[in-house]
Amino acid sequence: MPMDSSEIEKMIRTAIPDAKVTIKDLRGDGDHYAAEVISRTFVGKTRIQQHQAVYKALKGRMGGELHALALQTGIDENEH
Repeated sequence: MPMDSSEIEKMIRTAIPDAKVTIKDLRGDGDHYAAEVISRTFVGKTRIQQHQAVYKALKGRMGGELHALALQTGIDENEH
């Protein structure tokens, strides 16, 4: 069963409260999304660590309910 983009956003914001999250449904099928997650909590973390934090927020749904997620992470350069 596909995931709704609002559910993905809610899960990420629950785990990373200051996150600015943008979700796009790439195919309109609820299975293939692109997400951009910007957070101060990513400061000092490698890109891999940032992605791991987002995947952890999704609580094992990657590869199951959520088939594909093109992920971009970063920090808000305006907040430094």
